[in-house]
Amino acid sequence: MTRCPWPADNDLMIRYHDAEWGTPVHDDLVHFEFLILESAQAGLNWLTILKKREGYRAAYRGFDAKRVARFGARDVERLLKDPGIVRNRAKIASSINNAKRFLEVQNEFGSFDGYIWKWVNGRPLPGNRKTLSEIPPRSPLSDAVSKDLKERGFTFVGSTIVYAHLQATGIVNDHIMGCFRWRELKGSR
Repeated sequence: MTRCPWPADNDLMIRYHDAEWGTPVHDDLVHFEFLILESAQAGLNWLTILKKREGYRAAYRGFDAKRVARFGARDVERLLKDPGIVRNRAKIASSINNAKRFLEVQNEFGSFDGYIWKWVNGRPLPGNRKTLSEIPPRSPLSDAVSKDLKERGFTFVGSTIVYAHLQATGIVNDHIMGCFRWRELKGSR
């Protein structure tokens, strides 16, 4: 079976690649989870975040945006002491802010899913890339979404982070064309 080469021989990365990465997401809970995790990844690698994913689920109350939006100073201190997550004050503050902004987007569009998928008219963009070196770290789409999210008050949502979100949630199919997942996801909604 041929897959993208980026998981290498790491079992956790292989499971993530084979079962999750690039699968179209239409669940706001999952979108919020990826926004938190992708923002936490800034300056780090994805394997570090995957290893801490269960810690994040516990610390962030199952990624319930309504609960995270109510986090206060005590919660920030609790999170700064939690070895199960990346203990960075700016990223923690951003996650709480972004929960509030996430709820605003839900109120405006009915769901975050409705907001994010409108950028591609509800259809995943095919990457059609033959090698990893062809996959960009950002795109005109991620530039535009990043700009819009920032205008809405989100933080830690630069174009590279947004592009990672678009890839992870299947809005862009960036599996290489020889990968079995590219074929599985081609034409999915």
